[in-house]
Amino acid sequence: MTRANTAKNIKRRTLWITITGIFMSINILLSMTIFSIPALGTNLYMNNIIIVLASVLLDPVAAFMVGGVGAFLGDLIFYPAPMFVSLVTHGLQAVIISLFSHYVLKKHPVVSSTVGAVVGGLIDLIGYSIGRAYIYGRDKSWATALAKLPAEILQVVIGAVIALLLCWAFGLKNIFDKKITNQIY
Repeated sequence: MTRANTAKNIKRRTLWITITGIFMSINILLSMTIFSIPALGTNLYMNNIIIVLASVLLDPVAAFMVGGVGAFLGDLIFYPAPMFVSLVTHGLQAVIISLFSHYVLKKHPVVSSTVGAVVGGLIDLIGYSIGRAYIYGRDKSWATALAKLPAEILQVVIGAVIALLLCWAFGLKNIFDKKITNQIY
């Protein structure tokens, strides 16, 4: 490997780490209660926006870091009980959205990322329902999980709609691809 190739690879890795870290930081910030919206007897957290957005823009490994590890760290800092549920649920959600966005229906990127967001949203709903029913919280029961389901659905829908609008209607995906993607991959 030549010196120029080595320098280029270091630049690409550094940019990948930096972009992934920025999205992870935003995920952690959006895990704070101060950025949540009180609704339906609970708080709606806006970190689903950044999870879906990063998953459409980034590769599956970076998406897992942003979605899973970012949500884990946010929970670890602000509310540790569901941190492992968040790691698995948001991590898997992010990987699925990224895989759909980058490898399925390549000629129809809006459709593929939308389908990925729907499948990822279902993973989020199932993961957190199981988490609420069995793993964390004072009332470990399906009744609690079902009571929180409408708010969780609203949170997933808001996150997906805003992220997909940012990517496709406002052109963020095209801008990101022109300015960043070509330098990383």
